[in-house]
Parts: sequence; structure tokens; C-alpha cells
Amino acid sequence: MNVTVDAPLEWVESITMLRLPEHADKRLQELMDRNNEGQLSDQERADLAALAELSEQLSLVRAEALHLLRRKP
Repeated sequence: MNVTVDAPLEWVESITMLRLPEHADKRLQELMDRNNEGQLSDQERADLAALAELSEQLSLVRAEALHLLRRKP
């Protein structure tokens, strides 16, 4: 089901700025580094998966907004 919703240009533009908060991004980087060294606990592995998924979803939403605006990332 495709639904089109009119949205103010400013809303779509603001979506292109979505990022992980700085502390979450730093945590993701730290976990990725430690994962490369094989030093993650089970909980840290779960945290890494969740943060990576969230980062990927934000990237996809940003890409869609950029596409709607006909801009390149």
C-alpha cells in the first residue's frame, strides 16, 4: 500500500540531518573496534547489533529524504 503525504519542505530537509547522538555514535565506534579485537561480551554484542541497526535505519531514512529532495548525500 503506497500512501503519499504532503509534508512541508522544512520537515523533509530536517530529516536529512538525522544522525545518531554523539554519545551513541562514539559507543558504536568503540564497540566496533572492540569487536574487531574479539573483546565483546554477549551484552556488548547485543548493544552493537542494536546500534548498528539504528544507524542503518537512520541512513535509509536520510537517503529517502535526499531522494525526495533530488539531492546526493
